[in-house]
Amino acid sequence: MVDSLSEGCALPDISEQDVLEAMKTIPGYIDITPADFREVYRVALVAAQKRIMTIVKVTDIMSSPVHTIQKSMDLVRTAKLLAERRVSGAPVVDDHGKVVGMVSEKDFLVRMGAGQGGSFILIVATCLKSKGCVAAPLRKLTAGDIMNSPAITAREDISAAKAAALLMERGINRLPIIDSNGHPLGIVTRSDLVRGYGRLGTKE
Repeated sequence: MVDSLSEGCALPDISEQDVLEAMKTIPGYIDITPADFREVYRVALVAAQKRIMTIVKVTDIMSSPVHTIQKSMDLVRTAKLLAERRVSGAPVVDDHGKVVGMVSEKDFLVRMGAGQGGSFILIVATCLKSKGCVAAPLRKLTAGDIMNSPAITAREDISAAKAAALLMERGINRLPIIDSNGHPLGIVTRSDLVRGYGRLGTKE
Protein backbone atom coordinates (compact mmCIF):
# COMPACT_ATOMS: atom_id res chain seq x y z
CA MET A 1 0.00 0.00 0.00
CA VAL A 2 2.85 2.36 0.77
CA ASP A 3 4.22 1.71 -2.72
CA SER A 4 0.82 2.43 -4.27
CA LEU A 5 0.55 5.60 -2.25
CA SER A 6 3.91 6.81 -3.50
CA GLU A 7 2.76 6.19 -7.04
CA GLY A 8 -0.25 8.43 -6.37
CA CYS A 9 1.96 11.28 -5.15
CA ALA A 10 3.77 13.22 -7.84
CA LEU A 11 7.48 13.09 -7.11
CA PRO A 12 9.48 16.16 -8.15
CA ASP A 13 10.84 15.42 -11.62
CA ILE A 14 14.39 16.45 -12.47
CA SER A 15 15.98 16.51 -15.90
CA GLU A 16 19.54 15.61 -16.85
CA GLN A 17 20.18 19.32 -17.27
CA ASP A 18 19.09 19.87 -13.67
CA VAL A 19 21.53 17.16 -12.60
CA LEU A 20 24.37 18.64 -14.63
CA GLU A 21 23.80 22.08 -13.13
CA ALA A 22 23.78 20.59 -9.64
CA MET A 23 26.94 18.59 -10.26
CA LYS A 24 28.76 21.74 -11.40
CA THR A 25 28.21 23.28 -7.97
CA ILE A 26 29.87 20.35 -6.16
CA PRO A 27 33.67 20.70 -5.84
CA GLY A 28 35.82 17.90 -7.23
CA TYR A 29 35.12 15.08 -9.65
CA ILE A 30 31.87 13.11 -9.30
CA ASP A 31 32.09 9.63 -10.79
CA ILE A 32 28.40 9.20 -11.67
CA THR A 33 26.37 9.80 -14.81
CA PRO A 34 23.37 12.14 -14.81
CA ALA A 35 21.09 9.16 -15.53
CA ASP A 36 22.44 7.24 -12.54
CA PHE A 37 22.12 10.35 -10.39
CA ARG A 38 18.44 10.67 -11.32
CA GLU A 39 17.80 7.03 -10.43
CA VAL A 40 19.54 7.41 -7.06
CA TYR A 41 17.46 10.52 -6.42
CA ARG A 42 14.22 8.73 -7.25
CA VAL A 43 14.96 5.70 -5.08
CA ALA A 44 16.18 7.84 -2.17
CA LEU A 45 13.09 10.05 -2.28
CA VAL A 46 10.71 7.08 -2.24
CA ALA A 47 12.68 5.55 0.65
CA ALA A 48 12.51 8.83 2.57
CA GLN A 49 8.75 9.05 2.10
CA LYS A 50 8.31 5.47 3.31
CA ARG A 51 10.42 6.24 6.37
CA ILE A 52 8.38 9.34 7.14
CA MET A 53 5.13 7.39 6.89
CA THR A 54 6.56 4.82 9.32
CA ILE A 55 7.37 7.54 11.84
CA VAL A 56 4.14 9.50 11.42
CA LYS A 57 1.24 8.37 13.59
CA VAL A 58 -2.16 7.82 12.08
CA THR A 59 -3.55 10.50 14.42
CA ASP A 60 -1.54 13.07 12.44
CA ILE A 61 -3.55 12.48 9.28
CA MET A 62 -6.91 11.07 10.42
CA SER A 63 -10.18 12.99 10.15
CA SER A 64 -11.51 13.94 13.57
CA PRO A 65 -14.07 14.11 15.09
CA VAL A 66 -15.61 11.21 13.23
CA HIS A 67 -19.27 11.02 12.24
CA THR A 68 -20.87 7.87 13.63
CA ILE A 69 -24.13 6.01 13.11
CA GLN A 70 -26.10 4.40 15.93
CA LYS A 71 -26.57 0.66 15.48
CA SER A 72 -30.31 1.02 16.10
CA MET A 73 -30.77 3.88 13.60
CA ASP A 74 -33.19 3.10 10.78
CA LEU A 75 -31.78 3.11 7.26
CA VAL A 76 -33.82 6.11 6.12
CA ARG A 77 -32.10 8.27 8.74
CA THR A 78 -28.78 6.52 8.14
CA ALA A 79 -28.83 7.29 4.42
CA LYS A 80 -29.89 10.88 5.11
CA LEU A 81 -27.05 11.42 7.58
CA LEU A 82 -24.44 10.00 5.20
CA ALA A 83 -25.75 12.27 2.46
CA GLU A 84 -25.81 15.35 4.71
CA ARG A 85 -22.27 14.70 5.92
CA ARG A 86 -21.10 13.99 2.36
CA VAL A 87 -19.42 10.73 3.31
CA SER A 88 -19.81 7.32 1.70
CA GLY A 89 -19.48 5.39 4.94
CA ALA A 90 -19.24 5.72 8.70
CA PRO A 91 -18.51 3.67 11.83
CA VAL A 92 -21.51 2.12 13.59
CA VAL A 93 -21.56 2.40 17.39
CA ASP A 94 -23.59 0.59 20.05
CA ASP A 95 -25.42 2.13 23.01
CA HIS A 96 -22.10 2.48 24.85
CA GLY A 97 -20.49 4.40 22.01
CA LYS A 98 -18.17 1.56 21.02
CA VAL A 99 -17.46 0.87 17.34
CA VAL A 100 -19.15 -2.40 16.36
CA GLY A 101 -19.20 -2.17 12.57
CA MET A 102 -19.06 -0.06 9.42
CA VAL A 103 -21.88 0.94 7.11
CA SER A 104 -21.33 2.30 3.61
CA GLU A 105 -23.03 2.99 0.30
CA LYS A 106 -21.92 -0.46 -0.83
CA ASP A 107 -23.95 -2.08 1.96
CA PHE A 108 -27.04 -0.28 0.71
CA LEU A 109 -26.36 -1.33 -2.88
CA VAL A 110 -25.91 -4.97 -1.87
CA ARG A 111 -29.24 -4.99 -0.01
CA MET A 112 -30.91 -3.38 -3.01
CA GLY A 113 -29.85 -6.23 -5.27
CA ALA A 114 -26.53 -5.11 -6.73
CA GLY A 115 -24.57 -7.96 -5.15
CA GLN A 116 -21.02 -7.74 -3.78
CA GLY A 117 -19.57 -6.64 -7.10
CA GLY A 118 -22.53 -4.50 -8.11
CA SER A 119 -22.69 -0.83 -8.90
CA PHE A 120 -25.04 2.13 -8.78
CA ILE A 121 -25.84 1.82 -12.48
CA LEU A 122 -26.94 -1.78 -11.92
CA ILE A 123 -29.40 -0.52 -9.32
CA VAL A 124 -30.67 2.04 -11.83
CA ALA A 125 -31.24 -0.73 -14.37
CA THR A 126 -33.04 -2.82 -11.76
CA CYS A 127 -35.25 0.12 -10.78
CA LEU A 128 -36.18 0.78 -14.40
CA LYS A 129 -37.33 -2.82 -14.82
CA SER A 130 -39.06 -3.00 -11.44
CA LYS A 131 -42.63 -1.93 -10.75
CA GLY A 132 -41.72 -0.83 -7.23
CA CYS A 133 -38.85 0.79 -5.40
CA VAL A 134 -36.01 -1.66 -4.80
CA ALA A 135 -35.08 0.33 -1.71
CA ALA A 136 -38.50 -0.08 -0.09
CA PRO A 137 -37.57 -3.25 1.87
CA LEU A 138 -34.77 -1.31 3.55
CA ARG A 139 -37.20 0.97 5.37
CA LYS A 140 -37.74 -1.62 8.10
CA LEU A 141 -34.04 -2.29 8.62
CA THR A 142 -31.44 -0.61 10.82
CA ALA A 143 -27.76 0.20 10.37
CA GLY A 144 -27.00 -2.83 12.51
CA ASP A 145 -28.83 -5.07 10.05
CA ILE A 146 -26.65 -4.22 7.06
CA MET A 147 -23.32 -3.15 8.60
CA ASN A 148 -20.06 -5.02 8.15
CA SER A 149 -19.20 -6.53 11.51
CA PRO A 150 -17.02 -7.02 13.47
CA ALA A 151 -15.43 -3.69 12.72
CA ILE A 152 -11.85 -3.53 11.50
CA THR A 153 -10.27 -0.84 13.66
CA ALA A 154 -6.87 0.41 14.81
CA ARG A 155 -5.53 2.06 17.95
CA GLU A 156 -4.30 5.64 17.94
CA ASP A 157 -0.63 4.69 18.30
CA ILE A 158 -0.46 2.87 14.94
CA SER A 159 1.77 4.38 12.26
CA ALA A 160 0.42 5.74 8.99
CA ALA A 161 2.37 3.04 7.13
CA LYS A 162 0.74 0.25 9.16
CA ALA A 163 -2.68 1.81 8.63
CA ALA A 164 -2.03 1.84 4.88
CA ALA A 165 -0.98 -1.82 4.96
CA LEU A 166 -4.10 -2.74 6.93
CA LEU A 167 -6.37 -1.05 4.39
CA MET A 168 -4.73 -2.99 1.59
CA GLU A 169 -4.65 -6.35 3.39
CA ARG A 170 -8.31 -6.19 4.42
CA GLY A 171 -9.56 -4.60 1.21
CA ILE A 172 -11.29 -1.72 2.97
CA ASN A 173 -11.52 1.99 2.18
CA ARG A 174 -11.76 3.46 5.68
CA LEU A 175 -10.32 2.60 9.07
CA PRO A 176 -11.85 3.81 12.36
CA ILE A 177 -9.25 4.82 14.95
CA ILE A 178 -10.33 3.93 18.49
CA ASP A 179 -9.14 4.44 22.06
CA SER A 180 -8.55 1.70 24.64
CA ASN A 181 -12.29 1.53 25.37
CA GLY A 182 -13.30 1.06 21.75
CA HIS A 183 -14.64 4.59 21.35
CA PRO A 184 -13.96 6.32 18.01
CA LEU A 185 -11.30 9.03 17.91
CA GLY A 186 -11.22 9.54 14.16
CA ILE A 187 -11.20 7.78 10.83
CA VAL A 188 -8.59 7.30 8.12
CA THR A 189 -9.41 6.76 4.46
CA ARG A 190 -7.22 5.96 1.48
CA SER A 191 -7.55 9.60 0.43
CA ASP A 192 -6.33 10.77 3.85
CA LEU A 193 -3.24 8.58 3.49
CA VAL A 194 -2.46 9.81 -0.02
CA ARG A 195 -2.82 13.45 1.05
CA GLY A 196 -0.80 12.85 4.19
CA TYR A 197 1.89 11.01 2.26
CA GLY A 198 2.38 13.90 -0.11
CA ARG A 199 2.15 16.60 2.57
CA LEU A 200 4.43 14.97 5.12
CA GLY A 201 6.86 13.80 2.50
CA THR A 202 7.75 17.39 1.66
CA LYS A 203 8.61 18.40 5.22
CA GLU A 204 12.09 16.88 5.21
